[in-house]
Amino acid sequence: MSIASKYDPASAEAKWYAYWMEHKFFSSKIDPEKEPYTIVIPPPNVTGVLHMGHMLNNTIQDVLIRRARMQGKNACWVPGTDHASIATEAKVVNMLKEKGIDKKDLCREDFLKYAWEWKEKYGGIILEQLKKLGASCDWDRTAFTMDPGLSDAVISVFVDLYRKGKIYRGIRMVNWDPKGQTALSDDEVIMKEVASKLYYIKYKIEGTEDQFLTIATTRPETIMADSAICINPNDPRFTHLKGKKAIIPLINRTVPIIEDEYVDMEFGTGCLKVTPAHDINDYELGVKHKLEVIDILNDNGTLNEKAQILVGEDRFVARKKIGKLLEEVGQLEKIEEYKSNVGHSERTDAVVEPKLSLQWFLEMKEITKPALKAVMEDDIQLHPPKFKNMYRAWMENVRDWCISRQLWWGHRIPAYYLPNGEFVVAKTAEEALELANSQFNTQYSLADLRQDEDVLDTWFSSWLWPISVFDTDVFTTGQPNEELKYYYPTNDLVTAPEILFFWVARMIIAGYEYMDELPFKNVYLTGIVRDKLGRKMSKSLGNSPDPLDLIAQYGADGVRTGMLFSSPAGNDLPFDEKLVEQGRNFANKIWNAFRLVKGWEVDSSLDGSANAASMEWFKNRFNQALGEINEHFEKFRISDALMTTYKLVWDDFCSWYLEMIKPGYQQPIDQKTYDQTIQYFEGILKLLHPFMPFLSEEIWHQIKERSVEESLIISSWPEAKGFDNTIIEEAAQIFEVVSQVRNLRASKGMSPKEALDLTVNTKNKDLYQGFETVLTKLANLSSLSFGEKVENAMSFVVKADECFIPMGDSINIEEEKASIEKEIEYTKGFLASVMKKLSNERFVSGAPAQVVEMEKKKQADAEAKIKALEESLAKLG
Repeated sequence: MSIASKYDPASAEAKWYAYWMEHKFFSSKIDPEKEPYTIVIPPPNVTGVLHMGHMLNNTIQDVLIRRARMQGKNACWVPGTDHASIATEAKVVNMLKEKGIDKKDLCREDFLKYAWEWKEKYGGIILEQLKKLGASCDWDRTAFTMDPGLSDAVISVFVDLYRKGKIYRGIRMVNWDPKGQTALSDDEVIMKEVASKLYYIKYKIEGTEDQFLTIATTRPETIMADSAICINPNDPRFTHLKGKKAIIPLINRTVPIIEDEYVDMEFGTGCLKVTPAHDINDYELGVKHKLEVIDILNDNGTLNEKAQILVGEDRFVARKKIGKLLEEVGQLEKIEEYKSNVGHSERTDAVVEPKLSLQWFLEMKEITKPALKAVMEDDIQLHPPKFKNMYRAWMENVRDWCISRQLWWGHRIPAYYLPNGEFVVAKTAEEALELANSQFNTQYSLADLRQDEDVLDTWFSSWLWPISVFDTDVFTTGQPNEELKYYYPTNDLVTAPEILFFWVARMIIAGYEYMDELPFKNVYLTGIVRDKLGRKMSKSLGNSPDPLDLIAQYGADGVRTGMLFSSPAGNDLPFDEKLVEQGRNFANKIWNAFRLVKGWEVDSSLDGSANAASMEWFKNRFNQALGEINEHFEKFRISDALMTTYKLVWDDFCSWYLEMIKPGYQQPIDQKTYDQTIQYFEGILKLLHPFMPFLSEEIWHQIKERSVEESLIISSWPEAKGFDNTIIEEAAQIFEVVSQVRNLRASKGMSPKEALDLTVNTKNKDLYQGFETVLTKLANLSSLSFGEKVENAMSFVVKADECFIPMGDSINIEEEKASIEKEIEYTKGFLASVMKKLSNERFVSGAPAQVVEMEKKKQADAEAKIKALEESLAKLG
């Protein structure tokens, strides 16, 4: 088989993905003989297209699922999409605008027809893009949160929780998105620091001619909604105002001056305007002091008739106009620049308004307790564990979840209102009618029932995801089907920290509520992909490359490895295109190594004993690396697992092993060495496959012709075996000698082809004699001898061994002394850094035993090297 001079990612990716799909390698069915390994995808919004965060998240999931498949587990990765009520409705509204259609002119049914058309046209784009990345999802299981079965599950859960008394309807202060015109939960509000202004407004005291009270506010447009002025009862500046009233500027309405220790005497002017309808803290004050609630804002953020002035103006336009009006009547004392934290809608980025609204809520205090316990006691492990404190803080201070949204796209709330002013909750209108007539002893018909107009928060469906993708009936029957029994709980969840509460915590809550069991065992929290300036990558900033363009340019394997090179769990990824370039270069390095090996001519009559030490070394080094890689995977150090693999392949296999056993120019290689090298290469391809599935499968089949059943994707993960650390350390010492000889040649301008004599002062001749063939070949030596001193020679020290290369009369004693002194200084600095670690009690007691031992060995080696260098220096006089 002829091998292409260059690896072509595009053709390999198209070929092997189609091959895997054709042979159903991603498919998973119940198999009692196999241990299940299950991952559910964090369902991307149907509005979404692939971005860098998706790339990172799904690469990690694919790495885990491919390795599990190779470990012989029944790997099941369930894909799907989320209906994303707010985002999708906004997309559909914009689409309709382009067609000249206003949503207000449509009935619900007609709007939903357009929404479903949009979903069918655009909703699957992101899943198709994930295939380009190599995602090995079981595509036959693709789910959508508004599929009939999943929708039925959501409605069943609402009815169940309502009947348990955990869901209620009431007027509460909620977060209101004026752009999406819907309520939001607390978690859907993103706080941003924005530059704003502090307006100092003068309120006239009733019954006086020239007495004013100055109040500082960032929201002058809400003064028309003021119900009181509040002072701190302990503030001596305002004692004379107790029991009096103030007059709201511009509208001349009087409000009482009340007292409450809630007021911060140090902020602003030390007194506060109380606007119960437009601030959560003011609302609480209003309840306490029984104040009137005056809502002056329409749902779209414009001022309504209750404002009395500027009716119909947008709130931010009104803010500027109010400032000017106050200035005109002499009641604006001053304006200061001010930084404040302002809540923004996570979906529309609109500034959120606190708003009193009649909504549906899920009572969270009791239902969250098992979910908090599970994470705190490590039944569910967060990786990295630093997120446990954040999780605990949220769960211990959780507020009731506002689950209703004022939208049409989504799961409609199954509450039915009756002519008598009551309502009933039931899965269907027919069930609601039967319940209503029974409960209220009436004879209503279906026409008398009016279903709630609102839909449920999107997260109210995705919190059921690990359960509902396998069984949609369990919420009704209470009896899990065979699939759910087999695949649940899932194993690992890979997601972003920003949805730890939106989604992860709620899935845990639902898992304990409906399965009495955790939904997954591990949560791997990825970092945020940022640009070189530390900014989060986003389309709006224009700082994010198109992932598909990156794949086209560097290959999917290059992009996958590039994303993982510097992405430890929970830490942000400072993305640089050089990372994916490094990934592509890695793929090319592997391809070229394959071409090199396959290009050798094999002579079965040759004796391969000269390569025995090299083969023995790489066997042990491979097993050592495999143990490290397995440990990294077990501890969810995916980036570290890749880097260990990278070093094994690039440094140990390509840079050392292949050079050690490579035959001379146009010379054949012996059969034993060749066969062993191919075997090593196959082991490497297995380690590479989770990270670089396309390249590894391509080379796997080019090494030799293989059947479908012998494909790499379903081959076995290498078996962990013991290793001899001595031979690994001895080889490392030989490699250091080779490197020093090469450096010496380069520094002296000597040709690599010029053979040199090497004399070593060592107590371990066996080490050098065992690797004599390797040392002679790689360092290009004409001879290897042993002795204590060589006249007119350059020297260097490796560990405690002094090495000499005769230089005739060309040696400069002063230069040699300076070089040795520099090496001593460097080694002492290295020793100091090691000693600093070893003197750190926390490091010694907390680090794994082998890590501490490694540091102690570094200490011993450095001390021996310093001693040998100092002896070399003394010999030079």
